[in-house]
Amino acid sequence: MISKQEAKRRIEKLRKEIEEHNHNYYVLNSPVVSDFEFDLLLNELQTLEKAYPEFGTEDSPTQKVGSDISREFRQYEHLYPMLSLGNTYSEEELREFNTRIEKTSGTPVEYVCELKFDGASISITYRNGSLFRALTRGDGTRGDDVTRNIMTIKSIPRQITEKRVPGEFIVRGEILMPRAVFNRLNSERVSEGLQPFANPRNAASGTLKLLDPEIVAARDLDCMFYFLLSEELPAETHFENMMKVSSWGFMVPDSIRLCRNTDEVIQYISEWESKRNDLPFDIDGVVVKVNSLELQRRLGFTAKSPRWAISYKYKAEQALTKLLSVSFQVGRTGTVTPVANLEPVLLAGTTVKRASLHNADQIELLDLHLGDMVYVEKGGEIIPKIVGVDHSVRSDENKKIEFISHCPECGTLLVRNEGEANHYCPNYLHCPPQLKGRIEHFISRKAMNIEGLGEETVDLLFSKNLIRNYSDLYDLTVQDLIPLERLGDKSASNIIRSIKSSVEVPYSRVLYALGIRHVGETVAKTIASRFRSVDELMKADEESLISVNEIGPRIASSIISFFSDEDNIKIINRLKSYGVQFSGEDISAAETDILRDLTIVISGVFSKHSREEYKTLIERHGGRNSSSISGSTSFILAGENMGPAKKEKAEKLGIKMVSEEEFLKTIGED
Repeated sequence: MISKQEAKRRIEKLRKEIEEHNHNYYVLNSPVVSDFEFDLLLNELQTLEKAYPEFGTEDSPTQKVGSDISREFRQYEHLYPMLSLGNTYSEEELREFNTRIEKTSGTPVEYVCELKFDGASISITYRNGSLFRALTRGDGTRGDDVTRNIMTIKSIPRQITEKRVPGEFIVRGEILMPRAVFNRLNSERVSEGLQPFANPRNAASGTLKLLDPEIVAARDLDCMFYFLLSEELPAETHFENMMKVSSWGFMVPDSIRLCRNTDEVIQYISEWESKRNDLPFDIDGVVVKVNSLELQRRLGFTAKSPRWAISYKYKAEQALTKLLSVSFQVGRTGTVTPVANLEPVLLAGTTVKRASLHNADQIELLDLHLGDMVYVEKGGEIIPKIVGVDHSVRSDENKKIEFISHCPECGTLLVRNEGEANHYCPNYLHCPPQLKGRIEHFISRKAMNIEGLGEETVDLLFSKNLIRNYSDLYDLTVQDLIPLERLGDKSASNIIRSIKSSVEVPYSRVLYALGIRHVGETVAKTIASRFRSVDELMKADEESLISVNEIGPRIASSIISFFSDEDNIKIINRLKSYGVQFSGEDISAAETDILRDLTIVISGVFSKHSREEYKTLIERHGGRNSSSISGSTSFILAGENMGPAKKEKAEKLGIKMVSEEEFLKTIGED
């Protein structure tokens, strides 16, 4: 038994650590520990608080639900608290749960088993058959209003055609991203030089909190429903109510099952543990609920969980193996990623030799040493990751892993910007992986779309000193290519023809192809619509850049830095000489100057036009769109449900708020 003072110190440390993990999981959508590791910490805290009740507090993580609330959204109270579930990883604890339930019921109990889909929880209210409001879990008491985003998900009905439904009811479900969509999205993000999502759950949760519903719609989210709440429920059992919900047009999984006893529950859990990898969505366990609503009411709730339900969590597939070394890879944008090289081990049917270590913080968190025995987990990640170390077998001779200070490819001192997790090499003009990566990006389908060239061919051209940057491509001849391995007359001719035809690629795609840090495909289109030529863009200062919708200080700084480099200017001038398009028709050319020199921020929900339509109207009348409020903001076009954070900032800066009606009158559309 530890002393009271030691217990107090440990409790305080655990609370701080758990709160940080909750913030990473719910707010940042970037957890650094597995669910199992998190639950171990929480269980330790619960045990200590029970043993030392004098150190208990109402704001302990054991007494409240983790919160995903964002100040960019308006919050509303949940009519019924949206609590979390207690977790178990063992059959023994599941049987203990059943014993407690039967002690209250006095008779054998029926349970409903449902797959625990790994996504973002949502609570949707319907009034008179129409979708009224959708809230995230939030802190369990209130949640963010994400109704506009939910409206874009095709599997969620806006209107219930069934006549006999309660006047008002709430359905709860899990917003999911199918694995196929997740893989496609990550491929696009990697090609744009963006950080890929860690897993489908993070991608779904992050998408739900986007401020642009059009992007949400493009990501093909789904929703599986698992609960019905109303003062006029159609039945007195959970299973019958879910069958009704299914008949009303909601997606209720076919996997839901009514079980007569604990043995059937355990059979269900075992069955799906082996079948879960065949599903199009990720699951991390099974939820077991008491079927009788009357018994649910008698059992009641704890501060953060219902007593009538429990989550059986599958342990993520893990393997123990030896850490042989850590190598550091340099990506197209200069980001340096540490990779663990392992003794080969079988995990989830494949042999694993390497695992991601993400960044310097992860190495420090794991306290990694060479020769450590490490736990490797797949658990929904793109590639395996190290989740723990077996310290009991560590030798004193094992050397601690230190993150490198200089680029492993060119020797340049690495940079880590404030607020960013990754180190990167700033020597983008001379660092070989970055040079090749920029060329590969330049020729990609969404950029210049030069066919016949791929990663291997670029590597070959680079090794033969035929190219050093993407402007060198336009000097290549058929005679340069024919002698190269795997290339003949026909292939060489096709490549040269594709290079020459790429000069017709429009200006916005050329901007994207340049590979400016943080400038993806969408941002490039936005820039091209505001700055009619690259010459105009080169002259832009930070204020004029951040006045453009979707461009913040980080992107503006990156653009200015790119065009401040003389070597970049030389490359652009060479590309111009070959006829590459560095100007184009201003698609948002103003029709009037009513809003000339005005910078306008749009916030809220509108009835006459969509947000995108208002952005177009602002540009048509000479104004500039901005996504963030600053001292240069002229006014805010304010609709209903304006985000409280923006409202507070506007009031603080004394910025005028213009209603939809007043704005339309100003531009002559009243």
